[in-house]
Amino acid sequence: MKKISLVVPVYNEEENIVELYNEITKALNDFELIMVDDGSDDKSWEIIKEISKKDKRVKGIRFTRNFGQTPAIKAGINNSTGDIIVTLDADLQNDPLDIPKLLSEMDRGYDLVSGWRKDRKDAFFSRVLPSKIANWLISKITSVSLHDYGCTLKAYKREIIENIDLYGEMHRFIPALCGYAGAKISEIKVNHRPRLRGKSKYGIVRIFKVILDLMTVKFMGNFITKPIYFFGIFSFVLLSVSSIFFLITLYNKWYNHIFVKDQPLFLVAIFLSLAGLELGLIGLVAEMLTRIYYSGSKKDYFIKEKTYEEK
Repeated sequence: MKKISLVVPVYNEEENIVELYNEITKALNDFELIMVDDGSDDKSWEIIKEISKKDKRVKGIRFTRNFGQTPAIKAGINNSTGDIIVTLDADLQNDPLDIPKLLSEMDRGYDLVSGWRKDRKDAFFSRVLPSKIANWLISKITSVSLHDYGCTLKAYKREIIENIDLYGEMHRFIPALCGYAGAKISEIKVNHRPRLRGKSKYGIVRIFKVILDLMTVKFMGNFITKPIYFFGIFSFVLLSVSSIFFLITLYNKWYNHIFVKDQPLFLVAIFLSLAGLELGLIGLVAEMLTRIYYSGSKKDYFIKEKTYEEK
């Protein structure tokens, strides 16, 4: 039987942790629960430590400060041992009773099963509407179509998710990144509950972050292993246009007797040539950095404390 690891990012959720743990134990029998305290300044870490003392299935990881949901998810994945990894929020809006449904869908041969909060219990203008816009944008640009990219409740095969590079706020794009890696993806409807305790950490400003991150994801999907192709295309276009402008300048000088100093096109050609060469050099540097990155080791740099000892 496949081992299940649950990864829960925690940030100032002292009022919800115990109830979340109780709900998980009712929904599942055999599991590994990894709670990652993302630099909370309330009593979240103390509660996680108490639970882990009573239940050896529970592991606690504490960050040195608040780094965000993506590093927390990545740290949980890196320190998990399960064949299937399930992520969910600590705010009780995700229902642990949906986890068996995700696992059942995984048994049909999928590499990733994502939850779809079709009936969301959030404010429409500040949460639901921005989410709909973001989901539409991500689906169109990445060609990995989902109704709900933002739902943290997801199940992954280890061999897929552990090889996805996560940093910044890339957690919302995990399905697209997995899709680029060739993963077979499914989406099922899940229950979504209103937040009863604690404060939401999201706002309407995140739609702008999504747009900026989406540009990165698109680049990563198409050119991450060969950035020279991306920069090389623009470099080639600029150098080609500048060459045409140089030829026009020479033609005007030889046949129309117009001096170079009287042709603004000559200055434009010089500018485009320099820009093209610069982009080409950037592509070469990016290519070298990419190769250095992929040949290096990957470690967790944010962890301050754990409730368990490494084996």
